[in-house]
Amino acid sequence: MSYEGEFASYRPLQRIADSNQVQGLLKRAKRLPVVGSTGRLPEPSHLEPLTVDLPEFVVAIDGSSAEIDVSTGYPGSRIGYVTVASVLLNLRLVDILDEDRPVDPVRFRATEEADTIPAALPGSNVVTRDYPSARDSFRAELYDLLQDAEVDEDDDSTLLETFEILLRHKPTERLQRCPYEYDGCQETMLVGPGLSDCSCSKRRVIFSTDALRIHEGFREDSSNLEMLSEVMQVWERIMLVHLLLCFERKGLLSKANKVAFFVDGPLAVFGHPAWLSAAIKVELQRLNAIVRRETGADLIIVGIEKSGSFVQHFEDLAGVKGGDDALLFGERTCFLPTDDYIKSRIIYSNSDKRYGEATYFGRKFFYRTDNLSRVVGSIPFLDEEQDSLDSSDLSRYRQLPAVCALLDKLVSSRFANSVSPIIAAHAHAAIPFTLGAKVLHRLAVALMRDEK
Repeated sequence: MSYEGEFASYRPLQRIADSNQVQGLLKRAKRLPVVGSTGRLPEPSHLEPLTVDLPEFVVAIDGSSAEIDVSTGYPGSRIGYVTVASVLLNLRLVDILDEDRPVDPVRFRATEEADTIPAALPGSNVVTRDYPSARDSFRAELYDLLQDAEVDEDDDSTLLETFEILLRHKPTERLQRCPYEYDGCQETMLVGPGLSDCSCSKRRVIFSTDALRIHEGFREDSSNLEMLSEVMQVWERIMLVHLLLCFERKGLLSKANKVAFFVDGPLAVFGHPAWLSAAIKVELQRLNAIVRRETGADLIIVGIEKSGSFVQHFEDLAGVKGGDDALLFGERTCFLPTDDYIKSRIIYSNSDKRYGEATYFGRKFFYRTDNLSRVVGSIPFLDEEQDSLDSSDLSRYRQLPAVCALLDKLVSSRFANSVSPIIAAHAHAAIPFTLGAKVLHRLAVALMRDEK
């Protein structure tokens, strides 16, 4: 193991790569044909320019997490820091500015309004209040975080309430271990809403957020960055559902076709809280049924991926040509990878279980914009027919043409595989900002103004 700040030079690393052990392992590994030779090629579809109006607003959600060393008198004490930002982008103002290029950066920033919610969470060797361990301190602070985070100044509902709505959809077939198992408790349980007690003789407190099981990854004596990443992804996705539930309470779902929601990363929940993915899917389908009835359109929700196997695969396809010697992925072409394609070309698997079945509440797509930028995104399963990876048929997803038209407008020329609202949200999430009026309040005011 290296010392802190010590890194291997290129030459030793190259020596490892050229070693007999590495080369022997590679010879035993499965190998795919080079993309564009004998390998199977995708069949992207060309999208015609959209003839209906695009949403007028974009809400982007992105988070950031970090860990810092602190002084408590105990060695290795750490505190985790998580921020989640939401950015509201007014596309009408963007269109006005686009008519007079080059755009003044100050005027462009005026089209964005952002709010950031920061939180500190106990890490290793940080014990708060009268809790018996750092792990239990973390559990309590996570519960308080969702209970206290203010999202909308006109709606006193909390992120905890939204989480507990999703908790109703958690599968009940499998009980989870007591959070105090580390202290010898052998009880198993279904965690309910609010605060409850373990049924053992000690009757210690159980938090509803224990159902996320994030605490099971807590390390008492080392870094908890992986656990903080789970907190961040849960917070981002609960925030998305919370905003939509606020729309429902305000009677604004009939205006939902005027808003698009962008989330950083795939539409999925990984790790200990993966069960949350299926619960989010249930709630999104319920809300979308109302939106579809009220507007005739579907919710526009997009996850944007900046790295990973799918991004690498799309990059490999960038210069590949089709049978007519034109680019396989020309401008405004879209492809929905099927389960079979994913398992045979991107992430090898011979499992009968659908790719991402336990973790994804949407499916991935590849899109080449009108300026030939590449975007790997995902869209949600908004009804039972959409909840499938069996076909690449775009017509199942009525929101996809609008999604792609938005990407044409918002794709970033500064960063690969990125769109402007996500970049803005990440910039705000990366640095703590003073909270002002909430994004949802501004959006609701704008939408209600349109009704008059």
